[in-house]
Amino acid sequence: MLICDICTQEVSSEDDMKSHMALTHLDQEFSCPLCTIARLTYDELSFHIHAAHNDMLEAWIDLENQCEVVSHVADAMDSPSAMDSPSAMDSPSAMDSPSAMDSPSAMDRPPRIHTTDPVGDKRLPNYTKPRGNSLQDSSGAGHVQSETLFCEASCTNSSKPSTSVANAKTVCSSPVVCIAGSDSETEMSEVNSVEDDLVASAALAKCDMDVPPACPFCFEVKTTVDELEFHVRTEHADLLDTPTKDDCQRYECPMCSLVCASSVILEEHVNLHLEEDGIHEGAAAKVSSDLQLARQLQDEEDQHRRAKEMEEFKKLQRQFGMDNSGGYREQSLQNLEKAVARGRMQPMDFHLHKAQMMETLATGIDDGRTKTSGVLEVLHRYYHSSAPEVNRVWLCSHLDHFSNSLGDKGWGCGFRNFQMLLSSLMTTDSYKNHLQGYRSIPCIPRIQLMIEDSWKEGFDPHGASHFNGKLHGTKAWIGACEIYCVLTSLRLKCRIIDFHKPSSPSGTHPLLFDWVLNYYSSNAPNSDRVVCTSKPAIYLQHQGHSRTIVGIEERKNKSYCLLLFDPGCPHENMCKLLKHNMDSAALKPLRKFPGSLKHKQYQIVAVEGVLSAEEKAVCLQMTKTFKAERIP
Repeated sequence: MLICDICTQEVSSEDDMKSHMALTHLDQEFSCPLCTIARLTYDELSFHIHAAHNDMLEAWIDLENQCEVVSHVADAMDSPSAMDSPSAMDSPSAMDSPSAMDSPSAMDRPPRIHTTDPVGDKRLPNYTKPRGNSLQDSSGAGHVQSETLFCEASCTNSSKPSTSVANAKTVCSSPVVCIAGSDSETEMSEVNSVEDDLVASAALAKCDMDVPPACPFCFEVKTTVDELEFHVRTEHADLLDTPTKDDCQRYECPMCSLVCASSVILEEHVNLHLEEDGIHEGAAAKVSSDLQLARQLQDEEDQHRRAKEMEEFKKLQRQFGMDNSGGYREQSLQNLEKAVARGRMQPMDFHLHKAQMMETLATGIDDGRTKTSGVLEVLHRYYHSSAPEVNRVWLCSHLDHFSNSLGDKGWGCGFRNFQMLLSSLMTTDSYKNHLQGYRSIPCIPRIQLMIEDSWKEGFDPHGASHFNGKLHGTKAWIGACEIYCVLTSLRLKCRIIDFHKPSSPSGTHPLLFDWVLNYYSSNAPNSDRVVCTSKPAIYLQHQGHSRTIVGIEERKNKSYCLLLFDPGCPHENMCKLLKHNMDSAALKPLRKFPGSLKHKQYQIVAVEGVLSAEEKAVCLQMTKTFKAERIP
């Protein structure tokens, strides 16, 4: 019968053992019984024990073989046929007789020992080499087999032959091997290995359990053989030269402190660490490369975005006249030169216009080349004589129309609307006294200086910082806030109304029309069809452009229509309105119905009186945090 060294199951043959190992243990994980390594397959555990614990394995096999020898010899000595007869051991003839040597007794040949490798299931040799020499008769008559016998090496009663095997066992203190020959005396040799001494002592002690076993090294007496064996292996392990668990060399991993059974396993373990570190380093390098690439792409995208933003910002600067490309004077000269180059102007006219422009800049008074006067009077006559579709109409006080010139085309609409509003104020008696310093309409560069002066007084500091406090010599646009500041600095009471969103589902601003109607119709006679009020014009601002409201129509269908002066309308077109045969088609550029005003936001600046010095100071403080009246 074969016994499995892992689960101690008994099987009948080697084929059954192989099948048992393959089906039961090959797919499981095992731990080494001699060290701390674990999680090994059966083949890995077998290789590990033969590689790392080969010395212990050999010592174990030798001990097992010797124990088997002692056991067989003791059984042979205890048998009645061979050991019970005193004459069998004491008679010289019994040992010298050839018949005794050739008899098939238990002492004739060494015992056959069958051992199994505790791990690899490899069958060890089924015999043990006898300790001694094989003697052969010189005459060739017969082969003398060596016999291994245990006898006394030192006996207290050596002169007296032992009459019993028990006495021989008890007085024996050191096992010796007796080799019997046909022509020589019994020769004795002492066992050199300390492990043989231990096995022999244990075997002799096993023969007679009445005598307590003693340690062969320190002669300490133990009660049982197991205690003696434990004592020898723990107290005299250095003499046995058998490594214990504590004496085993520790192969500790320098990277994770794992203790391995051998240097080979430690090397493999460390290599795994290095391979893992290499993988991690490769992954880290890849991540670093990806991160670097991502940063590079992000930098390129940021540079492209900044370049695009800068380009758009420069476009806005050019659009709003803040690109430091000059102002009214530079643009006038450039356009005059282009007109000469294109053949639309003679060189003599070029020098004449240039001289007039320089005079305008020196005096600060507009040259009036783009001014159109008398349009409101023509409108008044038209509404009195015709316009059957109009029920009533309200007109502002007298004013002049100012169109853009070569020097301000594309950016001067706000300044031209301020000139129209100022011309309307100068014709009203209640405002003349506050405008005594401006008997004539100022030119655009002069208006720029007026706005800068209002900023210096403290009006609208946020707006001043937006323009860096400088308008003169630029082509910067102005809006409702700048108009409010310069009028308030002239002690004129103004209001800014912000129609910040459409007031109808169709996206129009009917509330804007209602407010203008209420502004012109208040304190006006209700009986007249055409009402010429004393109220000045209204400044109207929306995104990208500004215009001037000069009146409002109430039509037969109860709808309303604003009358607007647009500085973008050329001077020649405005002059056509002065003809006596004005009709409804001629008024089309001036009329704006609710469906024509669909910008998201509109702002108006309306003058409603004059300010005292105290009221002017209050308005100045209010412009520190500029807030307009919002409708709705």
